[in-house]
Amino acid sequence: MKLKKLLRIPDYKYDTKTLLKWLWQAWKGNQLQAVLNASIGLLSVGVSLAQVWAVKHAIDVASGTLGGNIYWSVGIIAMFMLCDFALNISGIWIKNILGIKAQNKMQQRVLDRILRSQWHGRESHHSGDVLNRLEFDVNNVVTFLTETIPNTLSVIAMFLGAFFYLFSMDKILAVIVIAIFPMFLAVSKIYVGQMRRLTRKVRDSDSKVQSVLQETIQNRMLIKTLESDDVMVDRLENTQSELRQNVVKRTKFNLFSNLIVNFGFAFGYLFAFLWAALRMSLHTLTFGGMTAFLQLVNKIQTPARSLTKLVPDFVSVFTAVERLMELEEDPLEEQGEPVEIKSPCGIKLENVSYGYSDKDGNVIDNLSFDFIPGSCTAILGETGAGKTTLVRLILALLQPQSGSVSIYNKLQSQSLSPCHRCNFVYVPQGNTLMSGTIRDNLRLGKLNATDEEMQEALHKSCADFVEDLPDGLNTLCSEQGAGLSEGQAQRIAIARSLLRDRSIMLFDEATSALDPDTERQLLRNILACHDKTVIFITHRPAVMNYCDQTLKIEKI
Repeated sequence: MKLKKLLRIPDYKYDTKTLLKWLWQAWKGNQLQAVLNASIGLLSVGVSLAQVWAVKHAIDVASGTLGGNIYWSVGIIAMFMLCDFALNISGIWIKNILGIKAQNKMQQRVLDRILRSQWHGRESHHSGDVLNRLEFDVNNVVTFLTETIPNTLSVIAMFLGAFFYLFSMDKILAVIVIAIFPMFLAVSKIYVGQMRRLTRKVRDSDSKVQSVLQETIQNRMLIKTLESDDVMVDRLENTQSELRQNVVKRTKFNLFSNLIVNFGFAFGYLFAFLWAALRMSLHTLTFGGMTAFLQLVNKIQTPARSLTKLVPDFVSVFTAVERLMELEEDPLEEQGEPVEIKSPCGIKLENVSYGYSDKDGNVIDNLSFDFIPGSCTAILGETGAGKTTLVRLILALLQPQSGSVSIYNKLQSQSLSPCHRCNFVYVPQGNTLMSGTIRDNLRLGKLNATDEEMQEALHKSCADFVEDLPDGLNTLCSEQGAGLSEGQAQRIAIARSLLRDRSIMLFDEATSALDPDTERQLLRNILACHDKTVIFITHRPAVMNYCDQTLKIEKI
């Protein structure tokens, strides 16, 4: 305990058993690649040891110690070399083809888990940090499961095979060569704890760098207008400096540890060379035998070095697993088949309260309101009054801390849950288009929408301008709809929601970038049929004129 405190080794969020259990579950989805890599590794061990025998045999034949044909002896060596080449090519093929597939599959699994988790409105991780974990930590885990562990089996097989081969030739030397391992095992626990702490600092610093880069690129226009170029470059330098300092600390510790281990291996090899030379001078060992001795010592020490590198690999993968598990800490929201309520349907709030933290208090307090089926409601309130929180409650992204939210029609009423989200269309404020074509964006509303349906939705949302674009529906949009004006992007987003065609339509300042005439025409088009329950979060007088009822939220 005192040594742990002296080396500043902290307690970790997850114990080793929990991390290994997570790795075991992840390994189940990557068994094929792991088994293939392990098989190739074990075959390579057999071929490598056979080459030792073949070289010894050829040398003894050439020196006259053994009888035989030297051409056949060299031919056997060539055969084993060809086998080794074939196994290397197979290993590279499996690594490149199945490796990227395994990495993609794990990224999909983690991303799916994030998307299905409960959303609290305040993200605990920066998006740049999340992307860093999905890329680098996932790659670390996949490489460990599909390459490091299978390769370790072949390393152990090589170690044992070379040891017993050497043991059959010289028992004393074989035992002396591996005498370093008890010392290595004794210090490994201290090494793991300290290295894990340093590796976590490096990975967290790397995430900070990516977060600064991502935010700077996303807000490039704002930074330019504020003339804050130097400020952001300096901020990047500060985070990079922190990363460099942590890398230096980890590298120093790693180099010192490797130096100690390498001294032990070097001493072992020199001792083996001296032992074999003395035996050869006493004529108790042939020249071919000495060659085999040195090859076997090397084939014992090379796996031993690989096994020492396995400790940093475990440290690295434990850090990666810990960071990925943190992304999965939020519990899953309610899962199940979508529950569609027959249209028209409404939303009723009864004494609903919600707050993001005890310190800040309730954002919404004891609110009751009925969004009647087929009605059009304007939600008003100053900034910070809780309009966005109310939207999240209506969409079942948040659950009320007290009171209830229900969805109902003339025949039934049910407590609102994520399974009822299929009844909603939502157009958030701001530019919500994604990179890709206009067609790709529209199909997020309805995957199998025809061109005719898309054109009808665009016409209804006053976005006929799309037909006049050179590439029409195939017009490319950059990130966040770059290339289109805010008003054009809003109208395409509304068309996307109309394609979804659900009972309750929720618009959050969705017409803020439109001119008055276009806004009025759009509202007439949306409200013409009176078959939907429409909710507007708005400050626009023109919108309120089209509404049946108004809900005004006061800031607490």
